[in-house]
Amino acid sequence: MARESTLRGKLGEIELLVTALGDNSDDLPQLQASRLALAALLDQARSAFSDQASHTAAKQTASRHLEVSMTEGMRLATVLRGAVKSHYGIRSEKLAEFGIQPFRGRPAPPVEEPTPPPVEEPPTPPVE
Repeated sequence: MARESTLRGKLGEIELLVTALGDNSDDLPQLQASRLALAALLDQARSAFSDQASHTAAKQTASRHLEVSMTEGMRLATVLRGAVKSHYGIRSEKLAEFGIQPFRGRPAPPVEEPTPPPVEEPPTPPVE
């Protein structure tokens, strides 16, 4: 029999063992106390497994609610930023208090200095 690696598989193996021990309790009376303890642990594990599944579902639901709330919040924040810009003007430094970059204009493009034409040197006369 292959070893189980998933929790559900391990739970099934333990359940199979508890059932088999219960069916053969007449042959194995010395294992009765241990079988009952294992059965109690199996019930606890099933309960925890069920709780885990319900918590996973609740977490997914909470994640969806969070996503919807954040989307709506970001939309409303955008509208409010526009209202603040409208109230104070786009150049007001007061906008920085709201986390909005004031418009300060574009930087002037660099002025190119005209390059002087290269100075031509008169040709040197040939040496005789």
